[in-house]
Amino acid sequence: MSNERSIGTSTSQIQLSNDLKKPGDPLNNVYSSKYFNLSLDEKRTFYKCGNKFKTLDDIPLWDVYKKIYCKDNYGQENKYPSQKEVNSKVSLWQGDITTLEIDAIVNAANPSLMGGGGVDGSIHQAAGPTLKKECSSLGGCCSGEAKITSGHCLPAKYIIHTVGPVGKNPDLLESCYKNCLQLVLDFEIKTIAFCCISTGIYGYPNKDAARVALKYVRHWLQKNCNKIDRIIFCTYISKDFEIYKELMSKLYFS
Repeated sequence: MSNERSIGTSTSQIQLSNDLKKPGDPLNNVYSSKYFNLSLDEKRTFYKCGNKFKTLDDIPLWDVYKKIYCKDNYGQENKYPSQKEVNSKVSLWQGDITTLEIDAIVNAANPSLMGGGGVDGSIHQAAGPTLKKECSSLGGCCSGEAKITSGHCLPAKYIIHTVGPVGKNPDLLESCYKNCLQLVLDFEIKTIAFCCISTGIYGYPNKDAARVALKYVRHWLQKNCNKIDRIIFCTYISKDFEIYKELMSKLYFS
């Protein structure tokens, strides 16, 4: 069996490499290694979402979405100049992050990494019990840091777990995005979806949290645009979707 396989049916033919062996690599973990050795068709039989998974082709590019749904551009109060190359690397999508068949999804975890409520609980439930076993070997995670595991029964190959601040702390929240994206570079991840980190029960104001996320990702893309194929901002509730839609169109990805 080849060590290279493509996830999903994306026309961009994103390739996921299984020959990366390094300290902390989920490929070295006894609880997750079996999923990396399955063909894509075999792995799909484990998905909790069944055939309702979403590939990269199902997620519109931001530039395409913006032209259709953001024609007013929310007043043209643009903070950053429009850059086609940068805009072609991002998407905004509302839906269940556990259904995304991409390289990696981000989990808004708690410090124990052993599962909890909200998106954390949903990811653990969809990934199956072996995720908790792998997480138990990681020694927890401090706020602002990030750790990586296999996706187990998820469509995504990897899960990047990050612990956001409780309450408003821009520096610590930015550190979450910084450390997640460092793992993107370390593991040569080409497609990643971010959930909304620290909102909900962690109490970070939704719009302020979105500003931190979008600002950091925008700056990161200006330096690393050629190292990523897609960053998806995945929102679950309509409130967050509208916040991201406004800020992306008005300020960060006009």
